[in-house]
Amino acid sequence: MSDLSIKYMGLSLKNPIIVGSSGLTNSIENLKEIEKAGAGAVVIKSIFEEQILIESDKFLSSSDKKIEPMKRGFDDIMNKRSYDYIEALDYIDNFAKENTLDKYLQFIEKAKESISIPIIASINCVSSYNWHYFAKRIQKAGADAIELNIYLLPSNPIQEGIENEKVYFEIAKEVQKYVSIPVSLKISYYFSGLAQKVIELSKTGIKGLVLFNRPYNPDIDIKTIKISSSNIYSTQSEYSHTLRWVAILAGRTDCDIIASTGIHDYTSVIKQILAGATAVQMASVFYKKGFGVISETLKGIEDWMKEHKFENVNDFRGKLSQVKIEHPAAYERVQFMKMYSNIE
Repeated sequence: MSDLSIKYMGLSLKNPIIVGSSGLTNSIENLKEIEKAGAGAVVIKSIFEEQILIESDKFLSSSDKKIEPMKRGFDDIMNKRSYDYIEALDYIDNFAKENTLDKYLQFIEKAKESISIPIIASINCVSSYNWHYFAKRIQKAGADAIELNIYLLPSNPIQEGIENEKVYFEIAKEVQKYVSIPVSLKISYYFSGLAQKVIELSKTGIKGLVLFNRPYNPDIDIKTIKISSSNIYSTQSEYSHTLRWVAILAGRTDCDIIASTGIHDYTSVIKQILAGATAVQMASVFYKKGFGVISETLKGIEDWMKEHKFENVNDFRGKLSQVKIEHPAAYERVQFMKMYSNIE
């Protein structure tokens, strides 16, 4: 029988399938289903740093002074940048009332009692603000690791890219001051020099880099002539963007690389591992097909490994990474050249 077990951030996983953070990972019943289906680990639904900021600064204690205190808090954590989306502030304020840090910690504790696979806490971060308040509490609640989900859109035309990028380093270094459990970063691809910055981030002491987080993008409804949301869930074709960067970075970082986005079946899992990923995160496909996809995916991987006579995952991990293939430019230029030439 094929051995699918791996080490991820020092944690022992029975296989490389990690269920990514989503609305489906915020109930104990779902976590039990996820474990039963065979997942190697699960990332529970994210808590927003802004929610914790509200609680830690006691903003909810004065209901008649919601917006202005929150604005000041946001200005602090956003390095004094303006925060104009009042409706977003209202949403986080209301959401935080029902999803406080205490409830999040209680959920982690209950999850640890209910399932045996590793539980990774997830925090959507925007700054290095006040980590001493809650990082230790998340560790004490029993989380096996912390995933810091950082997505900073470089949309300010007067801000240098380096100012945006240094926030990633500040957060990574600050959190590790207060916890001993492994920390990973889930990052975007908006960097002035992605390969260089990912390698630099891997040297900060973090144990994993998740490539990439998938933001909610805006769309335009031409019937109502209003701004709307684009596709919420990933499609299977989206895995290729991550695949390129996993392959380019594999073997060059000082931490594990985890592939995310567009991973919907066993073929895309195998491809990401061949490119050099330690593990993969799956999420969108569960909304469409349920957690049964996990067992189907595991069977597909096992059958493929038997066919190709691989006894364990390490036998083929990184086999087609850029540092190992004969023509490394294939991940950068070859496909483009073929598209616009008659050369086969």
